[in-house]
Amino acid sequence: MPPLADIPSPQKILVIRRDNIGDLVCTTPLLAALRARFPAAWIGVLANSYNAPVLAGSPDVDAVFAYTKGKHLAAAGERLAALWRRAKLVLDLRRMRIDVVLLPGGAQASAQRFARLVAPRRLLVSPPDVTGHEVERSFAAARKLGVGGTPPACKVVADAARRAAIAARLPQTLAGRRLVALQLSARKPRQRWPPERFAALARALHAASGCGLLVFWSPGAEDDPLHPGDDATAAALALQTQDLPLAAVATRELADLVAGLSLCDTVICADGGAMHIAAALGKPVVCLFGNSDAARWHPWAVPCELLQPASRDVADISVDEVFAAHERLMQRTGAT
Repeated sequence: MPPLADIPSPQKILVIRRDNIGDLVCTTPLLAALRARFPAAWIGVLANSYNAPVLAGSPDVDAVFAYTKGKHLAAAGERLAALWRRAKLVLDLRRMRIDVVLLPGGAQASAQRFARLVAPRRLLVSPPDVTGHEVERSFAAARKLGVGGTPPACKVVADAARRAAIAARLPQTLAGRRLVALQLSARKPRQRWPPERFAALARALHAASGCGLLVFWSPGAEDDPLHPGDDATAAALALQTQDLPLAAVATRELADLVAGLSLCDTVICADGGAMHIAAALGKPVVCLFGNSDAARWHPWAVPCELLQPASRDVADISVDEVFAAHERLMQRTGAT
C-alpha cells in the first residue's frame, strides 16, 4: 500500500465496525471528525445487520453497508445465502477503489481480512498502545489523516415518524410529566439489576417528583437461542407497577429504541448498547456497571452518575443508591 503522502486528500473512506451496538455508537465521533476534515469525500461504513441502524439519518455518512453474522442465522440455508451476499458486498466495495479503510476497533483478525479483501490503497488501524475511552481509541485510527483534538459527542438520530408514533401510543397519564427511562436488559449476567428493584425504584422516583416512567428491554423470549430477550420480565414489572404513570415501550427494532429513548428526560440503565444510545441522544444517564471497564465504556460527553460496586455485580447496588444518584443527576442538570 502507498504511504499516506500519496493520498493527501482521500476521496473514498470506508470505516469498518462490525461488533456491538455500543462500539458503533462510540465510533460516531470519528465519523463526524472525518466529515469535518474531508467535507467532499465519500464516507461509508461497513457494519452488521445488528448494529447498522445506529447510523440511520447520520449526516456524516454517505452509505452504510451491512451483512448478517452467521451466529444470527438459524438455518444452514440462511447462512449459505448470507455468505453469498457477503461475497457480493466485498466485490462491490472492491470495485469502488476505496482510498482508505479505517479499523477503529483495532487489529481484529476478521476485520483485517475483510479490509484486505476490499483492497484499499491504505489501511489504518487504531494503535494498540492507545488507552482511555472507546471513543478515544476509535478516534486514534484517523490520526495519520490529520484528525486530532478532543473527540466530539457521540451522535445518533431519532426517526421523527417513529418518535411521533411512540409518543401517540403513550397513555394520557404520562402527558406533561418528566419522563424517566428504565432499561431492564443487559447482555452480561453481572450487569443485570433485579426487576423487583426496578419496580421499587419506579415507586420512589414517582413519589419524589411525580415523574412518568418508560420501560425498555431487549425484545424476545428468554429461551430464544439467537436473540434471547426479556419480554417476560417486562410484563412482570408492568403488573407490579399498574398504579403508576408507567408505560412499557416495545422496541422490536433498534430504530424504535432510539426513538423511544429520545422522548425521555433521563435514563437509568446498565452498561450496554442502550446506555450509549442514550448518551448519543444527549440524555443524562445513571449507569450501573458490573464486571466491565467503566473508564473505557462510561457514557461519553453527557452528565452521568456511574455506580459500580466493589463486587463488580450490579445486584449489589441498592435501590437507595440508584435513587440518590438520579437525584444528584437532576440537580446537576437543573431539572429539580
